[in-house]
Formats: sequence, structure tokens, C-alpha cells
Amino acid sequence: MSELQRSDGIVIQPQSGLSNGDDVEGLDRSSGSWGDYPLDDLLIRQENRTIHNVIRRIDQSTYVMDPDFQRDFNWPIDKQSKLIESVILRIPLPVFYMAEDEEGRMVVVDGLQRLSTFWRFIKEELKLKLPDRRELDGRLFSDLPSKMQNRIEDCSLIFYIIDSKVPERARLDIFERVNGGVPLTRQQMRNCLYLGEATRFLKRESKSGVFLEATGNSLNRQTMRDREFVNRFCAFQLLGINEYRGDMDDFLARCLRHMNKLEPDALSELSADLRRALGNNLLLFERHAFRKHQPYQTMRSVLNASLWDVMITGLSRYEEQHVLACAESVRQSVYSLLADDEFNTAITYGPNDTSKVKTRFNMARKALREVLGDIKN
Repeated sequence: MSELQRSDGIVIQPQSGLSNGDDVEGLDRSSGSWGDYPLDDLLIRQENRTIHNVIRRIDQSTYVMDPDFQRDFNWPIDKQSKLIESVILRIPLPVFYMAEDEEGRMVVVDGLQRLSTFWRFIKEELKLKLPDRRELDGRLFSDLPSKMQNRIEDCSLIFYIIDSKVPERARLDIFERVNGGVPLTRQQMRNCLYLGEATRFLKRESKSGVFLEATGNSLNRQTMRDREFVNRFCAFQLLGINEYRGDMDDFLARCLRHMNKLEPDALSELSADLRRALGNNLLLFERHAFRKHQPYQTMRSVLNASLWDVMITGLSRYEEQHVLACAESVRQSVYSLLADDEFNTAITYGPNDTSKVKTRFNMARKALREVLGDIKN
């Protein structure tokens, strides 16, 4: 394969195991077929609710309307107006999809723009733009006759609700199938489903200066790839490899649920561990941190997510002075790992496989322990 020249002038050597559309290696986006799911586990129920009832639930925050992954409200006024006109004309509307979280809140999967339009019109934030209908053009909700107001508020909407007990991978697959807008990444979906202290932590840490420097500012923020890397650190740091069961989506989701229940002091300690590990990796490998490379290599390879997992957790509890004192020995130990076929395979091919995860963690921990000693707690 030929080399690639990035816009910033850095030459990248293409490698196997790259995910589509991302300069990241060591990710496994394969998933099982829908036939893997027990039929009785796909709990999706139907509910009918009036627009009036929906607006009340939005005001009570039981409908989550503004998760980070949702794009800014961007329907033009004429499209919003056409939707209100359709309701007045009693034209059937497409169904809405919601995902129920563990607290009973409803997260909008498909239909955010439509629900936002209803809310804006009822709240007098939308003035209709319907030049072909003089009786409606330029009207606010309060300008309409009571008969039309009632027709809008009494309009029945059909909701399909994905139960919180649906298996994690199935929930994310359903998201992908039904979302009518721009396809969302898995991390964007998780950001919505587990909104809370955990997602705020990911957002905050992914913006830190040391994170941006250590990752070369090369993780896509729009797709939340940067937050996914922080999520991976948190999962392996808090839950450990023995809790990993071969499903990365489930593992990362369980981590976020766990983090949402942590006390502020525990999250502060987690942040300190992450930033210490980022600093240590920068100290040792500078611009090549979390990338496959060998001594004196000039070309910077792409970030490797699986290498990130072992190096970010592996150096999280060693103080900088200790790492600095053993720096050259640590580098040589890691270079030996990267030259080892078994380790290389474990961070490149089918890296979500349970045996591959355990192999790379065990090998990396052994290599670091031999140089740095036991992890400082």
C-alpha cells in the first residue's frame, strides 16, 4: 500500500485493521446478525400520546430532547410550518422512536425535529410561514381559533419505545436502523442513552490540553471518537479486563452506568489517573504515543485504540518521576512488545475478541511491571 500525505504534512503509513472513515486502528466494528438476539428480548412497545401530553412531558424533562449527539435544530421555518399544517389537515404522521433509560426517561431516537417543532409552536416560538394559506400564514399558536388549537393539542402521535431491558447491542442496532437523520456513531448513541455525570466527564476530559496533545488532536470530535477513547480508559480502569465479556458496546455502556453512580471524589481520582497516564505516555513517546512505531521512526502512524487501552491504563498509577527515571528501559520494553507477533496481532486483528483483550493486557502489564515494579495504589 502507498503512503498517505495528510493536510498537516504528516505522512501516514496505511495499516490493516483501520476503521472506515477514521484514522484509527485497533477498533473492531463487526457485530453479530439480528438472528443472535432472542426474539423475546427485543422489547419494543407502542404508545399513543397527544401533542399536549408530549409537550407536558418535555417540560418535565421526562423526554430527553437535547443530548449532545443530536444536531442543532435545523429545520427551516417553511418545513416546520408544513408539519403544523399537516396536523391541522389531519394528515397521518410518521411514527416516533424513543429509547427508555433506567430512570424511566424517554430519549428521542427518531423524531427530534418534529417534536421540537410542536414544542416551539405551542410555546409561541414559531410563527407559521404558509403563504398559500392566508388563514394560517404569519400566525402564532395563540392566533389560531380555539377549534384549530384543540385539533393540534389533541393530535395523537404514535411512539415505538425501546425498553431499557433490550440488550445493549440490539439497542444500538435499532438506533442505526430507525434514525432518519445523519447516521449516528455508537458513542453518540451512548452519549444520549447514559446522559449524566459520566457523559459530562467524557466531554470534559476529551477537551483537556494533555489529552489533545497526547492524541495529536487527531480524534474526530464530531463523531465523538475522542470521547470513545476516554470511555475505553474508564471502562478498563474501573471495571477491569475480567469484566470484559467480548462485547465492547456492552462494556462501555456498563462503564457509563457505573460512572453515573460514582461520587465526585471518585471521578476526580479517575481524572487524575487519566491525566497522569497521558503525561507519562507523552513523556516516553511524544508524538508517537499510542501509535505503532519503533526507535528513530520519523513517520507517525495512526492511533491504535487497542494500544491506547493497555498503555493508558498501564501507566495511569505510576508517578512521573518514577517513569522518567526508568524512561529508556520502559521504551525498550514497549518496543519489544510492538515487535512481538502475538502482541501485534492482539492489537490489530479482531481486537474485541476476549482472548485478544486478555493477551494484550497481560503482555503489556508484564512488560511494564518488569521495569517499573508493581503499580502504585
